[in-house]
Parts: sequence; structure tokens; C-alpha cells
Amino acid sequence: MKVDFKKTVASYKAKNGQFTAVNVPTMQYLMIDGEKGPASSEFASAIEALYPVAYKLKFMSKLSLKRDYVVPPLEALWWAADMEVFTTKFNQSMWNWTAMIMVPQWITKQMFLEAVEDVQAKKTLLCLEKLRMEELSEDTCVQTLHLGPYTDEGPVLVSPAQ
Repeated sequence: MKVDFKKTVASYKAKNGQFTAVNVPTMQYLMIDGEKGPASSEFASAIEALYPVAYKLKFMSKLSLKRDYVVPPLEALWWAADMEVFTTKFNQSMWNWTAMIMVPQWITKQMFLEAVEDVQAKKTLLCLEKLRMEELSEDTCVQTLHLGPYTDEGPVLVSPAQ
């Protein structure tokens, strides 16, 4: 039986046009940190490193542990020294981020290291050396789903609570 975390974890169920408080459990992620906006080459390189390792871990889990799962969607944490660069002073050159993909708790550090080694042997990926696996505890968060370009997010983030 394949586990689909988008169906079982509340924080993967954001709705467009609705702000919802959600308790995000501690989860384990593949993570890469960087700077500048989502159109930057560094962000693209991070994604190029995250996905092959995420899928390698999925297949390792399926074959060796007999535990299959759907690779969860790409996520990113975004911040800046001046948070107005997201809303009123839209300036992606001042953004910081952590791009990440959740991996199940049963994925071990040893499996992660083997997956990275296997991917390194097959591909030259610029951000692979920055990749790490660690837990993130977010606790209570407010979430919404934004559909559209990043440039349209600012008004959503400063709009009155719905």
C-alpha cells in the first residue's frame, strides 16, 4: 500500500482564498538553502538536486523496506531581513529560502547518504553538496494556497483575514 502524505497530513491541504490555522507536525525533509527568488539559477539548481535524491529514497524504501509512498510536493520557506520585500517592495534579490521535500520518518540518515552517493555517481549537480536531511518543527502556522505568479503574492499576504 502506497502512502500519500497529501491525503493524510493537514498541512498539505491548503485552500485557495482561505487562511487556515494548522498544526504542522515535526517532519523530516531534504533541504537546500539559498538566496534570491524562485527565478534564480540557484533555486533551479536546488530543485535539480532535491528530486533525484527524493526519488532514489522512495525506491530504496519500496525495495528494501517494502514501504512505498508518493514523493510529496516541493516546498520552500521564504524570508528576508525586511519582510516588506515580499509584499510592498517586491524585491526577489533580497529573498532567502530553504527548498525542501518531505521524506518519511522511516528514511534513515544512512539511506540518505547512500542515495546522495548514488545520485552523485550518475549526475553532476551543482547544489548536491548543499543537500541535507533534517527535521523541521513548525507547530501552529497559518496557511493559504496561492495560485499564480510570485509577483501576485504580496496583496494576498497583506489582505485582511478572511
